[in-house]
Amino acid sequence: MALNLKVTEKQIFISNMNFKRNVAFVLFTLFSLVSFASHDTISHETAATEAHSKEVSHEQKFDAGEMIIHHITDAHEIHFFTLNEGKPNESHYSFYLPVIIKNETGFKCFSASHFYHNKKNIEFNGKHQHYYEHDGYVLQGEKIYKAEGAEGISFNAEGKVTNQSVLDLSPTKSVVGMFITITILLVLFGGAARKYKKNPNMAPNGVQGLLEPLVLFIRDEVVIPAIGPKHAHRFMPFLLTTFFFIWVANILGMIPFIGGFNIMGTLGVTIVLATIVFIITTVNGKGYYWTHILWPHGVPLPIKFILVPIEIIGLFMKPLVLMIRLTANMTAGHIVFLALTALIFIFGATSAGAGYGVGIGSVAFMVFMYFIELLVAFLQAYVFTLLAASYFGSALEEPHH
Repeated sequence: MALNLKVTEKQIFISNMNFKRNVAFVLFTLFSLVSFASHDTISHETAATEAHSKEVSHEQKFDAGEMIIHHITDAHEIHFFTLNEGKPNESHYSFYLPVIIKNETGFKCFSASHFYHNKKNIEFNGKHQHYYEHDGYVLQGEKIYKAEGAEGISFNAEGKVTNQSVLDLSPTKSVVGMFITITILLVLFGGAARKYKKNPNMAPNGVQGLLEPLVLFIRDEVVIPAIGPKHAHRFMPFLLTTFFFIWVANILGMIPFIGGFNIMGTLGVTIVLATIVFIITTVNGKGYYWTHILWPHGVPLPIKFILVPIEIIGLFMKPLVLMIRLTANMTAGHIVFLALTALIFIFGATSAGAGYGVGIGSVAFMVFMYFIELLVAFLQAYVFTLLAASYFGSALEEPHH
C-alpha cells in the first residue's frame, strides 16, 4: 500500500509541474496582472502619494486611512520601510520598478524612481492634490497619464483626473509578488518531483514531508469527494496549482519588511483565477448539467420561465463569489493589521501614557491576529479550491434518472 501511495504521489508532483497542463493558468495570471494590477484596486485620489518624499509640517496630523490605503493598494515600487517618518530628514527605502508605457512611437521605459522623486502639488477645490511628473507623463493615484497643460495635470468638477490615459504595461508590486510565488512553487515542487523520480520508494523527508500530506489532503478530502474518482485525475494539476499558488501568495504577504505584498487582494488576480474556473466548468459541462440549467426536468412550464433565468445568473454568480470572497478576506486581514498599527501613532500623538498603553495592547493583539491570519491564509486557499472542485463536479454530474 505504501509503495502504491508513493508512486501515485510521484505522478501527482510530476503532473503538477507539467507546463503543458498548467501553462494556460500561468499565462492567464500573468496577463491579468500586467493588464489590471495597476488599475483595479480601490479608487482613490491621493493613495500611495503622501508616503513618498512628502513635505511635512509640524502641524500635520497622522492620517490612518491614507496609510492603510497606501499599503493595501498596488504600486510601481516595493516599499520596505521608512525612517524618521514625519520629520524633515524622512527617508524611504524602496525598490523602484520599471515603468513600461506604450505610446505612438513605440515603448518608453524608465525607472519609477523618476516619478517618486519629482513630487508636485496642486490646489483644487480647496484641497491639495499630489502627483508625480516625468518626461511628459504624470503619476496620480498609481495611474499614469499624459502630461497636459501648464500644471501637467487637470481635474474635472468631481475631482477626477481628465488627462489622457496611457497603455501601462509596467510590472507592479503584485506582478513581482506573483513571480516570487511562482519561483517558490517551481523550486519546491521541482525538488520534490526530482526526489520522487530518483527514488519513489524512499520515505518523504524535508520539503517532501511537508508537501505530500497537503497533496494527499487536497486529493482525498477535496478533489475526489467533489468530482469523483473517475474524473479527479483530470483536474488535479490545476487544483493543486491553484491551492498552492493562493496559499504561498498569502503567506508571502504576511512576511514583514519585504514590501507588503497583497497579491490576493489585487482584483486582477482573483478575476482571472475565477474566470479560469468558470471556463473549465463551462467547457467540461455535460448534457445533464446544461439541461438542468436551461430546461430542468420535472418542473412545470410556468416555473421554468422563472427558474431558468435564475440558473443562468447563477452561472456567472459562482465565479463572482469566488473572486469577491478571496479578495475581501485577504484585504480585510491587512486592514486589521494596519489599523492596529495606526492606533499606536494616533494615541501616541495625543498622550504619551495612552500611547504606551495602546502600543502594548496593539502589539499583543497584532501577534494574536497574526496567527489567526496564518490560518486564514490556508483556509482561503482551501475554500477556493474546494468551491472550484465542487463546480467541476456539478458540471460532470451524471443523470440520476
